[in-house]
Amino acid sequence: FGSMGDEVVGPSRARDILSTIGWLSLQPEEFQAEVFRRSVPVKYSAGDVIYRQGGPLGGIYGIVNGAVVVSAAPRNAMPHPLHMLSTGAWIGEGCFLSREPRRVGLQAAIDTAAIYLPIDCMDQMAGSDPLATRRFTQILLMNLDIVIRAFHDLQEPDEHRRIARSLRRVAPMENTPIPIAQSALGMLANTSRKTVNAALQRFAKAGWAKTGYRSVTVTNLKGLNRFAEGEID
Repeated sequence: FGSMGDEVVGPSRARDILSTIGWLSLQPEEFQAEVFRRSVPVKYSAGDVIYRQGGPLGGIYGIVNGAVVVSAAPRNAMPHPLHMLSTGAWIGEGCFLSREPRRVGLQAAIDTAAIYLPIDCMDQMAGSDPLATRRFTQILLMNLDIVIRAFHDLQEPDEHRRIARSLRRVAPMENTPIPIAQSALGMLANTSRKTVNAALQRFAKAGWAKTGYRSVTVTNLKGLNRFAEGEID
């Protein structure tokens, strides 16, 4: 099914993870059980395109382990990275709610294991459970919160604080490598790779983060938060 370090991620482990963190963990046990019963495991290698903006109708994905990059753009424009989702995140609800093509693109940033709930299964659940559509809509609202946060973060005039906010937004937790290149982080923060490099050196010196090959690890989230909010220099 997938791997988490040297640990094999099977269906029971996937259930343990997704029933503990993220959207599905907030739903009743009966609904969770129905999602797991109807879902299928999927696995992607780093760089695999899961779906493209404008692509055909499809269902939702729950990330068990790994990370995926969400990209978007207005119609006829080149998509750019918008956000990165990791363990516990769900995405793909738009097709079910609107019956329109994919509004964003999704690509595996690293080897990623997920579960996929097809749109016809979502329809069947909605047909038998009056509250199912409301529950699926909660995914949209949680993802909208991310967009609102990103818009707010981009209003920060100080580039280093803007980078800190973008890094905070995609960091699942402390001491977990984020598979993001400096150029991609620059796109998220609307700044240059050179500025990102300087900011990351500053963060490393302060003990807030460290860099690796095409990755960044937040080592002190509290300190990074305080800097991002202007509480410290």
